[in-house]
Amino acid sequence: MLHDNENNKRQNKQEIFHSDFVVVGGGLAGVGAAVTAARNGTKVVLIQDRPVLGGNASSEVRMWIMGATSHGGNNNRWSREGGLFNEILLDNLYRNKEGNSILFDTILLEKVIEEPNITLLLNTMVFDVAKKDDENISSIKAFNSQNSTEYIVEGKLFCDASGDGILGYQAGAQFRMGAETKDEFGELFTPTEEYGGLLGHTIYFFSKDAGKPIKYVAPSFALKDIETKIPRYGNISSTDQGNVFWWFEYGGRMDTIHQSEEIKMELWSIVYGVWDYLKNSGKFPETENLTLEWVGPVPGKRESRRFDGHYMLTQQDIVEQRSHYDAVSYGGWAIDLHPAEGIYSAKDGCNQYHSKGIYDIPYRVFVSKNIKNLFVAGRLISASHVAFGSTRVMATTAHGGQVVGMAAALCLENNLQPADYIDAKKVKSLQQELNLTGQSIPAVPISKEGNMAAEAKIQGSSELNMDKIEFNGTWLALENSASQILPLRKDTNYSFEVEVDAQKETLLEIELQISLKQQNFTPDKLIERRKFLLREGVQKLDFTFKKTLAVDQFAFLIFRENSDVKIRCSEQRVTATVSTFNKINKAVNNYGKQTPPENSGFESFEFWTPERRPSGQNIAMTISPALSDYSATNIINGFVRPYIRPNAWVADFEDTQPTLNFEWDTEKFIHSITLFLDADYDHPLENVNWDHKEYVMPVMLRNYKIVDDKENVIYEKTDNYQAINKITFDEAVNTKSLKVICEHPSDQVPASIFQIIVN
Repeated sequence: MLHDNENNKRQNKQEIFHSDFVVVGGGLAGVGAAVTAARNGTKVVLIQDRPVLGGNASSEVRMWIMGATSHGGNNNRWSREGGLFNEILLDNLYRNKEGNSILFDTILLEKVIEEPNITLLLNTMVFDVAKKDDENISSIKAFNSQNSTEYIVEGKLFCDASGDGILGYQAGAQFRMGAETKDEFGELFTPTEEYGGLLGHTIYFFSKDAGKPIKYVAPSFALKDIETKIPRYGNISSTDQGNVFWWFEYGGRMDTIHQSEEIKMELWSIVYGVWDYLKNSGKFPETENLTLEWVGPVPGKRESRRFDGHYMLTQQDIVEQRSHYDAVSYGGWAIDLHPAEGIYSAKDGCNQYHSKGIYDIPYRVFVSKNIKNLFVAGRLISASHVAFGSTRVMATTAHGGQVVGMAAALCLENNLQPADYIDAKKVKSLQQELNLTGQSIPAVPISKEGNMAAEAKIQGSSELNMDKIEFNGTWLALENSASQILPLRKDTNYSFEVEVDAQKETLLEIELQISLKQQNFTPDKLIERRKFLLREGVQKLDFTFKKTLAVDQFAFLIFRENSDVKIRCSEQRVTATVSTFNKINKAVNNYGKQTPPENSGFESFEFWTPERRPSGQNIAMTISPALSDYSATNIINGFVRPYIRPNAWVADFEDTQPTLNFEWDTEKFIHSITLFLDADYDHPLENVNWDHKEYVMPVMLRNYKIVDDKENVIYEKTDNYQAINKITFDEAVNTKSLKVICEHPSDQVPASIFQIIVN
């Protein structure tokens, strides 16, 4: 047997990659950045230090994805994040509506490996950075412990989406960690030192019924004396598991980067100790047949480094919904801070308050302040600790990842640096490219430039004039106040007829309210209040509002709580109409009304939230004059979801073959057609641990075909479930007209389309 000289040092296998764009971190933000850039022609290396993609959304952690919709528990209507992220969630719904986290892993992996421009390095940890000068990164070094291979990855542009910011840190990017003082940004919600400065980690666990008694012997490191050491032990329930125990949090007083392993060991001690308490304390006999099926191998991290960009997002940006010229994304989760002691605190596990609507996220927060070729994405973007309480959630970070990927592709295409797109003119091209992929930047429509549909004469075979929401649904008891959101016009007196069933003679209050901000869905301005004396029994109720709206916007027709009254509902579902309810959702600090502490910087207002299907039918009514906002011309107005107006063409229910017609004066050479469809952006679509009721959004256009001027079918789609359908032709289609011939999704849902782009 040959032996090496003991002084001989062997080198690991080494591979070198040359890339346009290097993304460090394979969570949702990193995946969003990598796939978006790759789809726009950029060569990408995506480096992930775990065996799976998804970060906190992966099967290793199993946290559901949430963002602006806040489990449907806030006032942010039609706010689910769009683009690639929405595509992923709709894929997951279609293939995995029961919320299996293992299957979600495969959906993310599929998105990445289907892109030929992406080189994926899993199980690979960055450990060193090389720079060509003080302000630019040239390459990184990383090591894969599974194949004992060292990688040198050279790039032109870099993105740190690693969560802890290993790339930015080693590159010398300016960062901060922990809470700022109140004086720095004037944020009134700044936590006291006693409350905390960092959010901790959490590990989840799941149990299952084995069908027979299961013994449990706790490991020696399991936490003892649960009732003494966990002040909120009374919140521990044998019926809860997984994400419900998000408050099993620890590490907020520690270094959440360098002490992460110590934090993990304490969390394992907590989990196994709580399971011992459930199984062996004698207080939960119902757990006899339960076995511990899974415990997270790694903690879900919340907070560590945050990097300084060219702008720092603050509490005021969120609560005041400040507009930014360079808006490229948006958020809508509450500002959600936690006590630093986590599970060992007697305080509530979170301290969260909402704004009245979604807020802009500017491009400047994604660009490192002092490293010129570095983007930042995910939870480490440029935000104060308070603002981070909202921006940190995964749907928001995924939406921002798309921004970085598109910006990187444009920088490389135009030989520019990330900071160049801070320019007010240049950022418009970034906004346009993002919106063409469904980003839905608030107040920024898709430009008509280059869209041949905007040059055509457009006509629909019918357009919905909504004079009635059919009286064919169930009866809703007004145990809580209920409302119907409707797109109303200014200077118009509206009359309504509803059907009610009074258990006895009683008084019913009906209100017409709007939001003070035209784009919001928080009813905070009363237009008119009416009171009606009802007799016992079923009756029609006719009423007209004498006062009118000053601008076109969505309004709330509110029926105030009266437990002696039921109101008739409808099975019809129409794009840009939804019923909402003044109900409680404790999971997101919604108790029907937000009443924040004094001098906290938040506003008081009522919550009006939807019910999850199959509940939440629209309220049946007749409407006069009819709502006529569903014109075919909406499909070139640039908006791909409800925003101030419905923004969709909707066909009449009675139209048996709904058709959109485009006619040009001269023959056009058509290379692609893109349809933006209704994916019910009001539904939260949590990716795991929720059993959704449908595989496909019920308002989605499922079946359609497109014909040319000679009635040739140039494209046909069946069983569609995606919001964006881009049709690319191998050879240009020459035609003077197009017809998009649709089928209604169902008898109770009319065909609808938001936008059509023809190139």
